[in-house]
This record gives sequence, C-alpha cells and structure tokens, in this order.
Amino acid sequence: MELVVKSVSPETLKTATLVVAVGEDRKLGVVATQLDALCGGAISAVLKRGDLAGKVGQSLLLHNLPNLKAERVLLVGAGKDTELGDRALRKIIAGVLGTLKGLGGSEAALALDELVVKGRDSYGKNRLLAETLVDGEYQFDRFKSQKAEPRALKKITLLTIKAAQAEVQRAVTHATAIAHGMALTRDLGNLPPNICHPTFLGEQAKALGKEFKGLKVEVFDEKKIKELGMGSFYSVGQGSAQPPRLIVMQYNGTKKSEKPYALVGKGITFDTGGISLKPGAGMDEMKYDMGGAASVFGTLRAVLELQLPINLVCILACAENMPSGNASRPGDIVTTMSGQTVEILNTDAEGRLVLCDALTYSERFKPQAVIDIATLTGACVVALGAHTSGLLGNNDELIGQLLSAGQQADDRAWQLPLFDEYQEQLDSPFADIANIGGPKAGTITAACFLSRFTKNLNWAHLDIAGTAWTSGGKDKGATGRPVPLLTQYLLDRAKA
Repeated sequence: MELVVKSVSPETLKTATLVVAVGEDRKLGVVATQLDALCGGAISAVLKRGDLAGKVGQSLLLHNLPNLKAERVLLVGAGKDTELGDRALRKIIAGVLGTLKGLGGSEAALALDELVVKGRDSYGKNRLLAETLVDGEYQFDRFKSQKAEPRALKKITLLTIKAAQAEVQRAVTHATAIAHGMALTRDLGNLPPNICHPTFLGEQAKALGKEFKGLKVEVFDEKKIKELGMGSFYSVGQGSAQPPRLIVMQYNGTKKSEKPYALVGKGITFDTGGISLKPGAGMDEMKYDMGGAASVFGTLRAVLELQLPINLVCILACAENMPSGNASRPGDIVTTMSGQTVEILNTDAEGRLVLCDALTYSERFKPQAVIDIATLTGACVVALGAHTSGLLGNNDELIGQLLSAGQQADDRAWQLPLFDEYQEQLDSPFADIANIGGPKAGTITAACFLSRFTKNLNWAHLDIAGTAWTSGGKDKGATGRPVPLLTQYLLDRAKA
C-alpha cells in the first residue's frame, strides 16, 4: 500500500473516502466543521440522531454528502481528551484501516492532522500513524491453499498543512522502512521450522546482500565455527541434522574509519530444549526462538532501505536445539571462544550458549556499542508480560538511549538490575561458570551469564521472549518487535 503526503484542502480532494475526526459528545473537529458547513449541516444532522458518540474506536460512514468531492466521508471517534495517548491513536488508525479494507475504493485520504498526541510532535504522531497503517496490511498466507482476496485499497493520502509537509513525509519514509523491516521479521518468525533452519537463514542473508548494495555477507559453517573456538555455540547445534551457521552482515553507510554499531541475534530456529526436553504442549511455538535473529534481519532491512549514514555489523548465531545421540548433555563442560569454560546444567538454556560466543566474536569489529536481542527467558514473560521487553546492560548511557528509543517508537523496554550479587548464582564447582542460576531472577542471571563475555564492550541485552510473538490460539504469530525500537536507536545515532 502506498502512502502519499499532500497539503490540500480536504473539501477539494476527489477521493473514494475522506476520513475526519469527531470528538466525544459529537463534538465536530476543525475539518468536520468545515465540511459540515459546506454540505449544509448534513454531518451534524446525522450526529444529532445519535448514530456516533465520538468515542475512540467508533466510526460512521456517510455517502454522497452534497458539495463535497469525496464519494464517502468516514467519521471516526477521537474521544473526549484533548490529547490522545499512543495506544488510543493506534486504536483509531487500526479501526480506520479495518473499515477502509472492507470498502470498494482503491484509495482514501486521512484529514486527521488536528489530532493531538501526548508527547508527540507532527513527525512523531505521523510516524506512529503511518507505521500502524503499513504494518496493518501484513498477512501471512504462504501456506494456505486459499489465499486472501486482493484488496481494493492501494493508496492512502495523509493531508497536512504546507509547513508540516516535509516532516510528515520524513515520518512516512521512516515508518514505511520500519514496517517493511517488521514484515521481514514476521515472515521469518512465522515460517515453519522445516523450512526456516540455519542454512535457510544464511541463504536469506545472501539474498539481502544481492537486493541491497553495500552489504557484505559471510556465512560460516560448522567447521569454521569449530575453528573459531566457539565450543559453546557449536555444542547447541551438535544434536541436530541441521548444521549451525554463524551469519555476519556488514553495512558501511559512512566512512570506514568510524566504528560500527553491532547487533547480535539469537537464531535458534527450533528449540526442543535438547536433552532437557520441553513439555510437548505449545512446543510448536519454539519456531519463534529465532526471533532475535529475525529482528536483526528486519532492523538491517530498514537501515538498508533508508541508507542511514552509519556503520552496522549484524551477527546471527543460528542453530537448532534437538535431542539425539550427538546432543550435548546436562553435565557437559564446553570451552567458549573467550576461553572461559561453561558447565551445562540445562540444555534448554541454550540461547546464552550461542550468544556468548557471538558476543566475543563481535569484539573484532571494535564496535561503539553492542546490543544482543534474544527470546531468552520465560522468566521475562512472567516479569513483564507481552507488552514490554526486558533490558539489561553494563553501560548506563547505552541503556538510556535504548529506553528513550523505545518510548519514541512505542516499542518500550524496561530496565532490570544487573547487580553483582546475582552473579554468585552462576557459580560452578567444575567450570568457570554454570549456564543457569536456579529458579530465582531467571532473566537477570541469564544476562549475568552474558555479561561475563562483554567486559570489553559497551553492551546491552534485550530479552524479547514476551514481545517477539503473540502466543496461543488462532492469533498466534510473530509481532515484528523490537524492530521499531532498534531502528529508532540507529536513527538517533545517525541523526536522520
């Protein structure tokens, strides 16, 4: 779907559907008042009949209003508050899109510039609006025998004043790239694990390199992983017929002398738990355990589409965690790339085992900052639910930047503590470190484990176990998060 920004008077625009706001208690907005005057009070007459109260999420479609060039006018409720929250704006726009999808028109125009969103300027409001529209078009029917019917709606025009047109266009450009990145992330997450395995992800990286110039792609096989000394990473995939892959993608958008930012993604394409086997119920959702790697793919795609003036390196540790005669066992001790040894107490705590070696590998790029992204712990879902990602790290400035980016992108994270006291839970009598720290503070002790491998890095860890996918039922699926947060962080660094 194409988004277009124009600065024209709504009443002069010839369109299939013109969308305008009405406040609670049937209070006409500025645009609705102008239209009402032109059409001889037809809008206010309809409202007096009580067909629309103006509450957030309500809508009313009017046809053939006199003296207007629009074929239809869609009135949408904007609520009674003078300032909307992000959630209310998303609800309004999602409702508008849902109505427009059901109509026959190929295009529509949104005259919603007068809506005020708390804490957001014109750019911020329209970025959220545009992202909601484009992401709302997403559907995944690749494996359905009967595909979704093609929709008539092809173009939406956002109407704004001349003075704000450049900022609104900038918002649309950024939002479209982010939504495209989210779509890639969702596609990868939604693919079945018999198709989306480590080798497949390597092929996707090479395809991305062909699609966009300036992207260098390297895919290391299991032999190279062993040669690099990544004994921890290798141990996770050794029980599977699908070999592991280390994927390294480098984008140079500015001078090579400038240090890159690094994103490190957990790419467990299916997680049975290994020898520490998970319960069978709901195990199908473990195809989403590569959500961290998928979000790195999506963020990189957004960066490539925008051609941001930054340097970025993306490292994906991809493996399938399966039980077999070759699988690692509880009690095994492995040697990481850093030289530290790990006693594996639970093979289902495998994400940290692949990430620790990928984090060590990132050091060779001398990054300004490293962010790892992983569906790492069920404990994070218990702590923060499905709305907020967990955030931990060793650099307060980086943590603050990510928290701010999450607020701006409406893709929020929440900082959890990383106190030294938690480190003691990882003590092992046989190795330098154990891979689990017991039942208490599972999200924190997982981050404590990773912190042992980031002492030379400005590092942050995003636990997206609760936010990367919607769990259970017919609505289950990948969400595309935290692509908005990560892209906003990089937009801020690039000052774009």
